Amino acid sequence: MRIFLNGTAMSGQADQVFLRGAPLLGTARTAPRYRFYAVRGEFPGLVAVESGGRSIEGELYDIDDEVWRTSLGPAEPRELALGEVELDDGQTAHAMILDTTMVRDDEIVDITELGGWRAFLRSTGADAPAPRTS
Repeated sequence: MRIFLNGTAMSGQADQVFLRGAPLLGTARTAPRYRFYAVRGEFPGLVAVESGGRSIEGELYDIDDEVWRTSLGPAEPRELALGEVELDDGQTAHAMILDTTMVRDDEIVDITELGGWRAFLRSTGADAPAPRTS
């Protein structure tokens, strides 16, 4: 399964352990059709939009079904659901999409203009969050 990651499971981030060594295919960007949010400052969420979207940076990985089913998938926050994104080269990849019905407005901050999770962390002066346990 080819998956676009844009947050805490990217290289150097706390939750990369859940990938269990899955190969990094390279850096990637979404097509400019997404808004990007920090959820409680803990993890990011992508939302597709009809207008006002931007390109968001991330990484592409090749993970097998077992890693998804037993490690990465169960570690994902309940507010995210597996979906697809369009990449800036026109291809698609699996990705975690924010289910906006699962969060309150006061739990999310629009960080789209920063262009990515690492830029958000730098803007806050924060280190990468500790790995989630659920």
